[in-house]
Amino acid sequence: MVGRVAVIDRDSCRVEDCGLLCRRLCPLVRNKIEAVKVDDKGRPVIAEELCIGCGICVNRCPFKAISIVNLPGELEGECIHRYGVNGFKLFRLPVPAKSTILGLVGKNGVGKSTSLRILAGKLKPNLGVVEGNPPDWDSIIEYFSGTFLKEYFSRLASGELRVAYKPQYVDLIPRAFRGKAGKLLSKLDERGVLDELKSALELEEVMDREVNVLSGGELQRVAVAAVVCRDADVYIFDEPSSYLDVRQRLRVARVIRELAKQDVMIVVAEHDLIVLDYMSDMVSVLYGDPGIYGIVSYPRAVRDGINMFLEGYIPSENMRFRSQPIRFQVKPPTQTLESTNIAYSWGYMVKKLGGFTLRVEAGFIRTGEVIGILGPNGIGKTTFVKLLAGLEKPDEGDTIPGGIRVSYKPQYISGDYEGTVEAFLKKTVGDRIESSFLKEELYRPFKLDKILDRRVSDLSGGELQKLAISVCLAADADIYLLDEPSAYLDVEERLAMAKAVRRIVENLGRVAFVVEHDILVQDFIADRLMVFSGIPGVKGYGYKPTDMRSGMNMFLKELGITFRRDRQTYRPRANKEDSRLDRMQKELGEYYYVTIDEE
Repeated sequence: MVGRVAVIDRDSCRVEDCGLLCRRLCPLVRNKIEAVKVDDKGRPVIAEELCIGCGICVNRCPFKAISIVNLPGELEGECIHRYGVNGFKLFRLPVPAKSTILGLVGKNGVGKSTSLRILAGKLKPNLGVVEGNPPDWDSIIEYFSGTFLKEYFSRLASGELRVAYKPQYVDLIPRAFRGKAGKLLSKLDERGVLDELKSALELEEVMDREVNVLSGGELQRVAVAAVVCRDADVYIFDEPSSYLDVRQRLRVARVIRELAKQDVMIVVAEHDLIVLDYMSDMVSVLYGDPGIYGIVSYPRAVRDGINMFLEGYIPSENMRFRSQPIRFQVKPPTQTLESTNIAYSWGYMVKKLGGFTLRVEAGFIRTGEVIGILGPNGIGKTTFVKLLAGLEKPDEGDTIPGGIRVSYKPQYISGDYEGTVEAFLKKTVGDRIESSFLKEELYRPFKLDKILDRRVSDLSGGELQKLAISVCLAADADIYLLDEPSAYLDVEERLAMAKAVRRIVENLGRVAFVVEHDILVQDFIADRLMVFSGIPGVKGYGYKPTDMRSGMNMFLKELGITFRRDRQTYRPRANKEDSRLDRMQKELGEYYYVTIDEE
């Protein structure tokens, strides 16, 4: 038996411009069977139980607003929540466990945040009932009979289960709370751990500052601390590493791991696979069609769960959700390192900005090479990129000579353009929008074709990021500069971005510099590394580009963390702190690229 999900994107559907084309073309409607009805607002509603899945409405909709997907019959009766008629459907839920950190991994739009909101008690599951009276708590609890979630929701409904929840969007915190960060945290410190957290999360300097003036990274650390301070049975974190640099991400991961010792349940949704791997004990993979449906897999050991996600196949459920597995290289890329063709070079540079001073060693980049840039926030990585782009001038020394075509994707992206995505692409990249190479490498992986009619000012952070990356890489340039391109992107989008950068640079013989905090992405994308260190906001020092092994060893030694390779996918994995492998690699001075992987 095959189930069918019909979803209409109400933001894209424009009935006034098409005259209900989906209804007029439906073969069932033409035979007087009401497979497509019209609601009281004049909008189309597809009856899934009548739909034959012919695809006419999907293919003929001028706004690409309709999706119809066949699902295996085994999912019948497993719908946990649906957002209205012809809305997104979530199947199954993650199952928390005591003294265990359950990680969630999956694309954007397949139900991670919805799952967390349900577990946090912020969203009452409707079990797929979107018409008539929604199920009450007794019905919901009965639905989960015979499972751990029955007890979970019984306690949640009665108010016995204490849940501490960090939402995805920390930039909304200033709207809910006014005052100093220290006052907020002191009020929430039910466990008496604030002093420890101030040190562990480097919060000392933000305690006396108003919440509404904090940066994204500072808000994120305050939000994590606010949750960890609470005395709860369940702790839920939605994307705790956003806005943070590598060091801060690992500090957050260690704080969450320490919390798991308190015999509590912890659930974390995270796109940085290294951070997820480092902190989690178990992983549930979420897969499906973004915005249409999402399925939660049963929990697996962390290594197996992440590897299944990268393979795109769940053996126990016989479910393939990606046509090609994602693979990493055992060694750093070597093809460009053998080239002696130096494309561009720069001299020793000094740049002063107020009380901050940046010094950068002289270096060069070869044709067809990608240089990754790693380092903490606030020590000059973006300033260096701006020097290369010609947006800043060095106070001392020489940058790359002028007359070179540079394409730059800034760290912070504005959505001020009032026209559509299609108009913006034509304005910025012209005829190159029609390039079959760019369509294959950029537009299709980023699904830009689905948002061409949307106004740029209405795009989400992730959609804006994908548009900005596409515009940057579609430009006919000699040097591509990308500052934090993985922000707001999910795992698959990050790796699609990395593939696009590599192929464009290699195929066209260009060069690229990529500032990125996600070590997995840097491992995937970079030929060599530039490591930045210093005191944030005071001074920064950029070392000349070096090979991946040396650069990563330098960077990770400063962080005090070691990495090994997974024997199946070859992805880098962080060793648990003070584990046997961690101690052994530190004794050897090999913080990176050791190929041992023992569970």
